[in-house]
Amino acid sequence: QVQLVESGGGLVQAGGSLRLSCTVPGRIFSNFAMGWFRQAPGKEREFVAAIGWNGRSIKYSDSVKGRFTISRDNDNAKNTAHLQMSSLNTEDTAVYYCAADVYFNEVVSGGNAYWGRGTQVTVSS
Repeated sequence: QVQLVESGGGLVQAGGSLRLSCTVPGRIFSNFAMGWFRQAPGKEREFVAAIGWNGRSIKYSDSVKGRFTISRDNDNAKNTAHLQMSSLNTEDTAVYYCAADVYFNEVVSGGNAYWGRGTQVTVSS
């Protein structure tokens, strides 16, 4: 079982920024495409962003394009994917989940094999 460990959530005012991180212990990280999903209260989980194993393939949802940036550090000592979130608004309030799979398209579709437990992001007006 692959464990995904998220961090970086919290409370921020509208217009502010937050950076989420997702760490995958071990050398397997560089084999995985990584992504982020979010689920707001009363809504279904939705795709936010994804990045391929080597960082060349990147995709964003229309709702975050231009405001969020996904990146990754394949250094064995870090094995971390990041989601830099800027110009946050109240509609970005949700639990954010890290996702991982060998296949990039599986992460984009939400059919990925592995999920983190989620980290809460709350944007106040």
